[in-house]
Amino acid sequence: MKQAGFPLGILLLFWVSYVTDFSLVLLIKGGALSGTDTYQSLVNKTFGFPGYLLLSVLQFLYPFIVDPANLFIGRHFIIVLSTAAFTLPLSLYRDIAKLGKISLLSTVLTTLILGIVMARVVSLSPYIPKTEDAWVFAKPNAIQAVGVMSFAFICHHNCFLVYGSLEDPTVAKWSRIIHVSTLASVLISILFSTCGYLTFTGYTQGDLFENYCRNDDLVTFGRFCYGVTVISTYPIECFVTREVVANVFFGGNLSLVFHIIVTVVIITIAMFVSLLIDCLGIVLELNGVLCAAPLIFIIPSACYLKLSEEPRTHSDKIMACVMLPVGAVVMVVGFVMAITNPQDCTHGQEMFYCFPDNFSLTNISGSHFQLTTQPSILNISIFQ
Repeated sequence: MKQAGFPLGILLLFWVSYVTDFSLVLLIKGGALSGTDTYQSLVNKTFGFPGYLLLSVLQFLYPFIVDPANLFIGRHFIIVLSTAAFTLPLSLYRDIAKLGKISLLSTVLTTLILGIVMARVVSLSPYIPKTEDAWVFAKPNAIQAVGVMSFAFICHHNCFLVYGSLEDPTVAKWSRIIHVSTLASVLISILFSTCGYLTFTGYTQGDLFENYCRNDDLVTFGRFCYGVTVISTYPIECFVTREVVANVFFGGNLSLVFHIIVTVVIITIAMFVSLLIDCLGIVLELNGVLCAAPLIFIIPSACYLKLSEEPRTHSDKIMACVMLPVGAVVMVVGFVMAITNPQDCTHGQEMFYCFPDNFSLTNISGSHFQLTTQPSILNISIFQ
């Protein structure tokens, strides 16, 4: 919302969710047309080894760097501990269906976090000054916003794994699941982004939890829930990264010993990346434009256009013809803008509105406030 402008950001969220829905169905249709059951084999059969190699790199990189365990107190210790105690054991599963209950936990916790963000928009928003350009329709960084949204919605790299785990998998059944899942995702995303932006407007950080003050106990609980969702989500991403390694270097099959070794190596390297990088915004943008955009927009469209024998006027082909060049623009322009105009990062620093007259946000719910603003600080007088 901050990058795109609030009204345009809402429209872009709906658009990216629609493209995600369409391209996920398109991938499975492409697999059915080519007689393949993995993303890599689909691209290999359609574009040969160069396409297979490019996809393997993209599929490896996207899930490999989506583990931003962005916690504040004892951050490095918590990342190492959570990796050893939870992420690694869960990633050692060989059947993705066994992570179903873990994914359900992640969904429940996401709902709790959403409730916390919605509660704070009511209790906190009136006391934070709004930036001058908060409500303009569009901003010049909209392409960067599309990159972030693409990052948020992409699940193409593991869609064949999930499709294969269904009972009696069919294109029609897959389409119904995708429609419901994408609709739920976009509604949750809109609620998150709207509540977060209404609270902080132009002060919004790449990681929304950066905006809240450290002594807000309710938000601290939300940070804990977020950490658990990362822990429970990352093993699914590890499945994809490990599958890429298995297909490229081991002919698609890993013995139990190599399964353990490859998993440990992937998780360990990803952990060190997470220890070194603490700014979430730039990770979202670069990963979105360099990995998510081609995986969502370009490759599914290119595969379908080459495989399908439908007439050029068919709706699927028209949509694919639109998605392909749009994805290329998002990828190139988004990368340039992310490098030349990166998001601000204040990791570990309290925002200015957390220090008005030693005011504690834990008193929000039971206090009455009188608000005045000065150029550099927010002053709040508290009357119990």
